Parts: sequence; structure tokens; C-alpha cells
Amino acid sequence: MTRTFIERTVIDAPLEAVWTNSLSIDVHLASMRRSSERAVAGVVSGLNGLDETVTWRARHFGLWFEMTSRITELDPYRRFVDEQTTGPFQSFRHEHEFTWRQGHTEMVDIVHLASPILPRSTEAMILLPYMRRLIRQRNAHLVRSSEPSAPSVPQKRPSSSNS
Repeated sequence: MTRTFIERTVIDAPLEAVWTNSLSIDVHLASMRRSSERAVAGVVSGLNGLDETVTWRARHFGLWFEMTSRITELDPYRRFVDEQTTGPFQSFRHEHEFTWRQGHTEMVDIVHLASPILPRSTEAMILLPYMRRLIRQRNAHLVRSSEPSAPSVPQKRPSSSNS
């Protein structure tokens, strides 16, 4: 069964900075230091773009996991979607939406996931809260790295899925 959760984050930074940092492999890795996450294949640094993949290797629940994800949709400065192509989930889709409102960037994460082996009760009691904490941890790092006093991240021109 697919489960969904939504996280909203307001960042006191320009939309372009938040967008760029959200696509940055380097910023993502810095946000996931606790799980010793590394990019081991595909795009391993810089910005991820439409139809590009990255394979992540990280330790969760004391075990090493690898997951390859691909950017399947990209609408510059509005939204992008990454989806698992191989990895520990039966399915994993992460929608990232961005809106400029009253001098702030609102970022919305919509995460859809399903475990291939966990019972629904374990998914609800353990996996969903764990994944929500990971997204919140990542977003807290995005806030710190995107606000004006943060160092800049190298940029690459985004490709649109509408082109």
C-alpha cells in the first residue's frame, strides 16, 4: 500500500537559491551526514537535471542501502519530481514544489512510498515517521544553506520537462 506525507517549509531566501540547493547533490549529501550518505553512481556532484540519475548509498536502521533515483519531471523554479528506479522501496516518488510568497520561498515536499516487505502497521509506526524526520532534517539544512548568509552553490541551467 502506498503511503503519502506532506512537509511544508518556509525559507527566508530567494526562490532561485532554494530551487538550486534542492537540486544540488552536494547540499543533499551535507544534509544527510548522519546516515553517512554518499552519491556512488550517476550524477555524484553538482546539480541533478531532467532524466539524470544518482545512486545513493546510506546507512539506515543500522543497514546499508542503495537507491537509484531519476528526475522524472522538471519545471524550473516551480517543481521537480524524483522517483526510485531501483532500491529498497516497492515505490518511492518525491514531489518538490516551490512558490514565492510575501518575500519568502514556500517549499512543499510530497512523498509517496511503499515498502515491499513491511506490514502496514510497521510502515505507519516506524517507516513513515523515520522518512518524515529525514525530510525535515534535509529541509532544515536547505534553510541554512539557502538563506542569504549561506555560501553559494555552483549553478547549472535547469532543463524543462516542457521543452
